Amino acid sequence: MTEARSGEFVQSLERGLAVIRAFDAEHPRLTLSEVARATGLTRAAARRFLLTLVELGYVHTDGRLFSLRPRVLDLGYAYLSGLGLPEVARPHLEALAAQVRESCSVSVLDGDEVVYVARVATRRIMTVGISVGSRFPAYATSMGRVLLAAQPADWLDDYLATARLRPLTRHTVTDPARLRAALTTIAAQGYAIVDQELEEGLRSLAAPIHGEHGSVVAAINVSAHASRGSSETIRTELLPPLLATAKRVEEDLAAGPGR
Repeated sequence: MTEARSGEFVQSLERGLAVIRAFDAEHPRLTLSEVARATGLTRAAARRFLLTLVELGYVHTDGRLFSLRPRVLDLGYAYLSGLGLPEVARPHLEALAAQVRESCSVSVLDGDEVVYVARVATRRIMTVGISVGSRFPAYATSMGRVLLAAQPADWLDDYLATARLRPLTRHTVTDPARLRAALTTIAAQGYAIVDQELEEGLRSLAAPIHGEHGSVVAAINVSAHASRGSSETIRTELLPPLLATAKRVEEDLAAGPGR
């Protein structure tokens, strides 16, 4: 790794990507100084990268504040398209949403976050809007827990030892031992229920989507307002159609482009 990094590693590309990653939902607009501080770059270097991204159409500036432009999504769409998941999952999500009358999504794991790659919303039940590309901490989401539960033991040990488990609501599990126990249960039963841990009033049920060789490649969920019923009610009503939909997505993924 050291030889490859010193011989062919392009540090300027790494720094440019770091500038893009400095922006997130909590920091949609940043000053030059804030970008420099977030990336560890000098102000002069940060300014060059920002102005280059402005010229390429990925960043907007009003002269003081910088923000990402929609074109930056192009960087992710190539990956999503390669997965085949959005195209395959979309019609199944639409059918599931129509059947249960709740919002449905598919996501993948990226580090310690889930990234939404497909979504059908029937109504807005969260204070934060969700769309393709949205990210949430995996530990507090049903899809995240399904994906975490499928990871190798060594990876999960490292994650639980280093993850910052913040209390997003009064219900959020923040104890690593409790989270590990929950993940063990999820791995055994094949689904996850999260009860108001990401946001008060939101319950979510998720199941894994398996790839060709049996590994978990994504997760699918249904989200409902707590007023719909208890966690047990949601499990009873929504789990059968959710599992059936996950199975259909798996079958279409296995069939490939020529299905």
